[in-house]
Amino acid sequence: MDGTTARPGPGSVVVGVDGSSSARAAAMWAAREAALRACVLCLVHAADTEPPAPFLSQAEITASRRAGRELLERTARAVTARHPELAVIQELTGGTAPDSLRRAAALTGTIVVGHRGVGGFSSLLLGSVGLEVVAAATTPVVVVRGAAEAAEAGAVLAAVRDEADLGCARAAAREAVLRKVALRLLHIGGAGASGAARAVLPGGGEETTGDHVRALSSVSDRVREEFPELTVREDARKSHSVPGALVDATHHADLVVLGGRRSPGYLGPTIGRTTLGLLQHAHCPVELIPRRGPGQGLGHGLRQGRGHGSTS
Repeated sequence: MDGTTARPGPGSVVVGVDGSSSARAAAMWAAREAALRACVLCLVHAADTEPPAPFLSQAEITASRRAGRELLERTARAVTARHPELAVIQELTGGTAPDSLRRAAALTGTIVVGHRGVGGFSSLLLGSVGLEVVAAATTPVVVVRGAAEAAEAGAVLAAVRDEADLGCARAAAREAVLRKVALRLLHIGGAGASGAARAVLPGGGEETTGDHVRALSSVSDRVREEFPELTVREDARKSHSVPGALVDATHHADLVVLGGRRSPGYLGPTIGRTTLGLLQHAHCPVELIPRRGPGQGLGHGLRQGRGHGSTS
């Protein structure tokens, strides 16, 4: 690892820097997040020059590292100009971006990435680095979407499918407390041909909308008990397009938080149809909180019951 004078501490915010406008927006968002948390901000640039690095001469490797250091220094100056009190660490690595970000975040950090890097096609709505980081996440990951200087909506949104999303709701509550805004707990059930919303369970049975509404109320009650100073609002609705309804809800949020699945090495549809749609089209940053254990994954209900209701 090159250019590191200190190590990120527990709970640090780690952001990938690659010179793209998306990464610059992510770095400034991450800086504000670190300032709110009063923690260290770690800027990471991955040069991807470690062996095997085919077709790269030593001169090219040296130039790549020099450019990486300059990029980190420019980004650090921009961050410090806006947040002079913030402790900023710069890390230049020779590895790949996903591996470098995961190592820097370790067990407790939050990873922040832009929604598209310098190498993506214009039609690619979430870059390959973002997809790989999200798919293999073991710590929270934020994909920064929306306008670089978006107007504040005054709410954090948490997607709640059932009581397994309590951890996600707690994480969203902490974000809302930091921002001094309200928390909105949202459940969206799919509306079938009969108009009744049902979700297929892992064992093959079904839950009705009423079951999910009760779960939403249970999660809401527990969050209110843990965060008595926080304004918590419940919102349960039906939609023929769960991903579309959730994306639409992000118009009115500063951040949306939902549960994520550990799925190392897998990309694309295994992230979950709803989650992938949100990552590609949300109007605000998206934070994914990894869930633990088998069957706790993003899109689990969608894979078990295609087309039925689920907000994750």
